[in-house]
Amino acid sequence: MQSIFSWLKNHERHLSALAMVAGFVTDNLVFSRIDLWQTQAVFIGYITICFVTIPLWHALEIRAEQGKPSPRARLLLPLATQFALGGFWSGFVIFYGRAADWSSSWPFVLFLIAVFLGNEYFRRYHGRLVFTSVLFFLALYAYAIFAIPIVTGTISRWTFLASGLGAIAVFALFTVLLRLFVRERFTHDIWRIRLGAFGVLALMNLFYFTSVLPPLPLAAPAAGIYHDVSRVAGTYQAVSEEESWRVRFLNFPRTLHVAPGEPLAAYSAVFAPTALTTAITHRWEWYDPRTKTWVLKAAITYPIAGGRDDGYRGYSTVTVDKEGQWRVSVITSDGLRIRRLPFTVAWTDTPLTLMTITLK
Repeated sequence: MQSIFSWLKNHERHLSALAMVAGFVTDNLVFSRIDLWQTQAVFIGYITICFVTIPLWHALEIRAEQGKPSPRARLLLPLATQFALGGFWSGFVIFYGRAADWSSSWPFVLFLIAVFLGNEYFRRYHGRLVFTSVLFFLALYAYAIFAIPIVTGTISRWTFLASGLGAIAVFALFTVLLRLFVRERFTHDIWRIRLGAFGVLALMNLFYFTSVLPPLPLAAPAAGIYHDVSRVAGTYQAVSEEESWRVRFLNFPRTLHVAPGEPLAAYSAVFAPTALTTAITHRWEWYDPRTKTWVLKAAITYPIAGGRDDGYRGYSTVTVDKEGQWRVSVITSDGLRIRRLPFTVAWTDTPLTLMTITLK
């Protein structure tokens, strides 16, 4: 047994990286839908691991530093913490990445990726109580943002604020445990922990109120602009021009050729958890090259209900009266952008070759 713990100590860095990878693999095997009980059980498991291992790890390390008897099993605690933190960040990258509209949410997604990579790069700092505590609060907050709407069946500014209060409440219990297990070290670091947690709170609120934060648990797995959209025998069909390879594979804005006064249709399939009902808006805008501003042409709102794997389907139709750059933003009731669909309108009097496609 002694040789095993010696081996663990000598290979701690490699095992730490392996634990992080194990958390990532676990997430990819388990996570399919954000509202499944298996998904929530894994995240709650990660919270429980961090809640227990961080205070216990530091308590046993303090005993070892003081020359007091300390079980060799303490070497397993940082590996368990690393596994949970690695699982947290990989799960966040998966779900927030799926929900993100990259044109607006890329700062937050890159922030998550940076934390995921830095989680291993700054591993030597994990022994510091401040770093692990603040990192844990960030994980609690990022989880609460999509867990609270799943529980309440609503998504709004109030549910976001409730997410912050929920994360603060759990973190307060965590600090009580720290005070019990590592009173002297916690008392020394308490203000740095509070300052770090406040910084996380301020950053997440900044991301939310500047519409950078992806609108989890909502996501738009499919959306597009077409000449016409209709519902036929339980499916949605669209009349579309043929897409170029740049539009199909690189997501370039498409050009639609229409006669003056003809309508276009915006389609979106928005995923929401089973119990969640809300409303989304298709916001149609045209870019005025003279004033260099986006001009609102129409805002069409309709309710959605959760449950369908590929999202709740709906569309809006608007008569196009201007050539040039257009965009349709699919937004939540509180203004968060789920998806943006940029396109260009070009006038034509020549009959087009159009095709009918079935939408997801």
